Amino acid sequence: MKKKFFKALSKLNKKLLPSFTKKGVDLAKASKLQMALFAYKLWVTKNSLD
Repeated sequence: MKKKFFKALSKLNKKLLPSFTKKGVDLAKASKLQMALFAYKLWVTKNSLD
């Protein structure tokens, strides 16, 4: 159940949230909001793969 939820959330994030790798954002120079979004997307991805 948990894995299905995170997989669905991951697909939703992919459609709604920006991709920082495609934009070429340097994580060393990223704003706090960009870092928070990156961490959130990383957390969702990690949980969807478990």
